[in-house]
Amino acid sequence: MFVAEKKQPKTAQQVHVSSEIGTLRRVIVHSPDSGLGKVVPSKAQDWLFEDIVHLDTMRREEYDLYIKVLLYFLDPAKVQGRLREIDAPENNRNFYKPEHPDYFNSDRVIDPQSLLGHILDDEKTRLRLLAAICAVERCSYATQEFLATMPSKELAKTLISGTLPDKTMIFAPIPNFIFTRDIGITINDHILLNKPAKIARTREALLTQYVFHNHPVFNHLRDRIIEIPESEHHFLLPDGEKDYKKATLEGGDVMMVSPNHLLIGLSERTSAYAINQVIKILFEKKVVEKVTVIRIPKKRDYMHIDTIFTQVKRNVLVLLGTLAREGEEREKRDFMESLQEVKPSERLKIMQFVRGYGDKPVHYEYLEDLLDDISRNDLGCVEPTRFVYSGNNEFPFGAREQWTDSCNLLAVKEGVAIAYDRNDKTIEAFRQAGFDAVGAAELLEKLEAGLLTPDDVQDTIILLPSAELSRARGGSHCMSMPLLRDSV
Repeated sequence: MFVAEKKQPKTAQQVHVSSEIGTLRRVIVHSPDSGLGKVVPSKAQDWLFEDIVHLDTMRREEYDLYIKVLLYFLDPAKVQGRLREIDAPENNRNFYKPEHPDYFNSDRVIDPQSLLGHILDDEKTRLRLLAAICAVERCSYATQEFLATMPSKELAKTLISGTLPDKTMIFAPIPNFIFTRDIGITINDHILLNKPAKIARTREALLTQYVFHNHPVFNHLRDRIIEIPESEHHFLLPDGEKDYKKATLEGGDVMMVSPNHLLIGLSERTSAYAINQVIKILFEKKVVEKVTVIRIPKKRDYMHIDTIFTQVKRNVLVLLGTLAREGEEREKRDFMESLQEVKPSERLKIMQFVRGYGDKPVHYEYLEDLLDDISRNDLGCVEPTRFVYSGNNEFPFGAREQWTDSCNLLAVKEGVAIAYDRNDKTIEAFRQAGFDAVGAAELLEKLEAGLLTPDDVQDTIILLPSAELSRARGGSHCMSMPLLRDSV
């Protein structure tokens, strides 16, 4: 059973996100687990990876830097003065392992594996969750009974990695669990539990559902957890028509851009039916006043709206030029292009719905028009809205760098965001826009030496090494589920 928790500081108890840029105070992230090392070429696409990754490099030289940067900004006491000790070879990365006694165990930078281990201490929850997981994974009853006897921390690790402590593989891995944003979104003081489009992500969605409904940290949220219902018509359709009225929604398609305004992408991963249900629920609960739906081409190149654009400051956004004003206008000017029939689904379409006026949506022609309106009218910015374009809008770098997540940035506070280091032209564009760009390791050295504090860091893009992380097709924005941000 759960042991009564010590009283935590107010910051650790709150869940509230009302923008993409307010100072980040609490976030869920998941360090790459051994399941990523099980991805083989024959299954990579089924498991939604473009390529196999080198797990040790991804961890030690890339993602571990991400964790240390987040801790320095959100919970510095966990890392300050300890970096050399943390990464000493003899410590075997124990600092990053939720099942290990030396785990950093922050209440501000939280791994879902840690939360899962806590809820598995409760026998009822453990048995219910195991029954659900084993049904989905088609385990034998003997396997289910064996899992029920495992210590909670080891069981949590197994349910995520798919591998027993003796390295026996009993489930498929869920390598996409590093993209925690896709499985849950904080909308003001509500949590939207998402429904991934691909079967490969079923287990991570189920694990997340149990964590939010059963962990004591989220007790106060019980009536503020939103789940998307399936259409009853969906169950009666033949398998070949299952996409009709299918309820799928992933967090990369959801952005809370201001206290009353939510963006949702209609993409290859998020369905119109799910969007309609979310809008109905949010309006009925009066969680937001308006929802803008952005339909993007249903292509793997784009996947979610946060692969197309993200926000860095009130008046600064990074986006893909070919789907923005210049790209659209260039196509209209092109004589040959005008002669070709373009499918409506290959055009960006933007519709804004206001609570109480759902039958009278507002239309935006270009993405920049919408983003400028958010900056000026939602966030009250009086400075001109500025756009930084993927690849500095140079051919062919815009598309190349968008593929490796040049538009997928996580703001740790207004004006300071984490990006991948490989997108040279985009980094150049940020520098031209007045931003500094610094490698994560270099920044950590300065913080550790006392030459800087997190408060000193302004208008800066923090660059993560990304040779392996970029193979997974998700950037720092995808790798985060913010639970708490300061209001802006």
